[in-house]
Amino acid sequence: MTLALEIIFWLSCALIVWTQLGYGAALALFARVLAAPEAPAPERGGQSPTLSLIIAAHDEQTVIAAKVSNALALDYPRELLEVIVACDGCTDETAAQARTAGADLVLELARGGKIRAQDAAVQRARGEIVAFSDANALWEPDAARALVAAFADPRVGYACGQVRFALAADAGAPGAGARNQEGVYWRYELGVRALESRLSSITAGNGAIYATRRESYIVVDPIMGHDLSLPFNMVKRGLRAVYVPAARASEKMVPSLAGEFARKRRMMSHTWPIVLRGGMLSPRGYPPGYALMILSHRLLRYATAALHAVALATNVALLAIGAGTPYAVTLALQLALLIAAALAGMLPLRPLLIARYYVLTTASLAAGWWDWLRHGTEATWAAAEGTR
Repeated sequence: MTLALEIIFWLSCALIVWTQLGYGAALALFARVLAAPEAPAPERGGQSPTLSLIIAAHDEQTVIAAKVSNALALDYPRELLEVIVACDGCTDETAAQARTAGADLVLELARGGKIRAQDAAVQRARGEIVAFSDANALWEPDAARALVAAFADPRVGYACGQVRFALAADAGAPGAGARNQEGVYWRYELGVRALESRLSSITAGNGAIYATRRESYIVVDPIMGHDLSLPFNMVKRGLRAVYVPAARASEKMVPSLAGEFARKRRMMSHTWPIVLRGGMLSPRGYPPGYALMILSHRLLRYATAALHAVALATNVALLAIGAGTPYAVTLALQLALLIAAALAGMLPLRPLLIARYYVLTTASLAAGWWDWLRHGTEATWAAAEGTR
């Protein structure tokens, strides 16, 4: 009995450490030893491809004009650029403001969710490349050129850029002790993403700045977002999904940790259907190395909440049967993490805030799973608190 508990405990701890830290370190080592230096994208002969930039929007009247203006100001030949705003059941002035701002095509659709709005826009798009962005994400002038350049390689089916999060205007206000620490996590995530792209293909993208060939666009279940669905499905079709850090966009960070928890909880309610019935679990079509990436950076990471629960329960059980001093130390470390997270509200010190971010975002994995099991997932969405 003791041996079985010990095996379960140490295996759970090892998997947590692997998915959170060991995987990134292993990628860095493999990239240093195995991967050749990243070559510049192949030159594309002749004219740049036509590009349709699609912005799915639901009640975005406060930001849509700025977004359309930002799109039209991109350093991309205007005659080759099409800006499409797909209004998903908007009840405000989003459509009118998009037209006034100069969008080439504005679709006024019944409410069906972001994915169905994007599907409708792709059907109407004229571009060889279809790119996607959120209404609150602003692209840097050269972002479109950098993103499209990835498709000069015929093996590439999907490319995502780099999104940077800016602090909301009130992030430094009194009471902001629970400030979101998403930036810390995101910098690490982007580092891992760059290594994945260099070695094989990325395991997830982001909604602020990404693109695919129009002919390669995949229609997915409306509750299954593109960020997670498109990369692994491209790989299953023999294409690469790459990260292009030179294609940069920025958007406001959710200012509070409570808001970030709600955002991640909602995201995870869309993620679990992809993992459990959307094809991610099936290794069919994965090269071996990419299968290990999916296991390490997606499946195990999404199982982190369960792994922590198992580690805590088996640790307590081992102490209860007198397993010895090492298990008193490991229990103390686990409790210290929880105490640090609890203290962050009173003592807004960076280490405590990071502990609180880790605990609550890990809990959001389980909360999203529970939401999906209890009442399913809606295809529709709303803007996260403080991001507009």
